[in-house]
Amino acid sequence: MTQDERWQKRYEEVVGFIETNHRNPSKYVAEDRDMLNWLKANRKALNAGKMKPERVEKFRKLLEMTEQYRRKNQWE
Repeated sequence: MTQDERWQKRYEEVVGFIETNHRNPSKYVAEDRDMLNWLKANRKALNAGKMKPERVEKFRKLLEMTEQYRRKNQWE
């Protein structure tokens, strides 16, 4: 399995998780941590400009999806 195939598989896993659970991966749930760490590592690569160009557009769509389920402050 190539690196691109592994990235695509993880991308599909995270998208599927968000669509089925209607929430983002949590750092408090052990099963979610791998997905959360993958998201954070790719966000860091995107911000540093080190992400492969063919992945940038897909990952930006994923970030838009995560914004929909972003945690809200209860006091606002």
